[in-house]
Amino acid sequence: MGDELDGKVAIVTGASRGIVKALAIGLAEHGAAVVCAARTTVEAPDGLPGTIHATTDAITAAGGRALAVRCDIGVESDLAELVARTVDEFGRIDVLVNNAMAPTRGSFDETTTDMWDESMTANVRSLFVLARLVVPLMAAQGGGSIVNVSSGGADHAAAPFMPPGFLTYAVAKAAMERFTSGLGPELADRGIVVNALRPGAVRTELAEREMGADHDWSGWTEPEAVVPAAVFLATRRGTDFTGRIVDATQFGVSWP
Repeated sequence: MGDELDGKVAIVTGASRGIVKALAIGLAEHGAAVVCAARTTVEAPDGLPGTIHATTDAITAAGGRALAVRCDIGVESDLAELVARTVDEFGRIDVLVNNAMAPTRGSFDETTTDMWDESMTANVRSLFVLARLVVPLMAAQGGGSIVNVSSGGADHAAAPFMPPGFLTYAVAKAAMERFTSGLGPELADRGIVVNALRPGAVRTELAEREMGADHDWSGWTEPEAVVPAAVFLATRRGTDFTGRIVDATQFGVSWP
């Protein structure tokens, strides 16, 4: 437990499971009130485990403050409602963690225009829309931090090692990183930092489904391993640590 984020409010998208469920709980453990946003509100028999309510329940059970908001990041009105409900409930927004993604998978030949558009709307356009919504609020209170959860798949050098069907995903993550490096300098004079975090190979519910139960998980980390790096980035408001693409596995080694 820590108090680095006492009195701060964080919105976390994609908080029903995986890496960002761990990040939501971790931010709360360090003092933040956390708004958990995702589409999953009830468990589906054939779906991945986890809901936004389960995440908020875990936070409140540990003595933290949390709010669950059902949100489709591809729908602009949902994003506006997410921000409005956060302000109504907690009065401010200090941290935004962008992680929710449309799980578009398919080779180039399999990917339709509708699939491409769905991915870019949810995974890229949402970054711009949410930033437009939260930046004025953060600036008015003296600053804030935007943390974009990216992937090593965004790197050109990763292309030969990506599994089949990840073309659209890789393009979206690359766009996220370029948005990060471009937006950071523009917002620096408002006390707002923007950074992208690559978690590394993390064993999540989705990874288990895609890789299979017999996959060799040696060298993979658990979602909780990403928390220290994310907390550090969340507390960088008003600093020159912005516009950076960093690896969680190198936190405390090659950065900060």
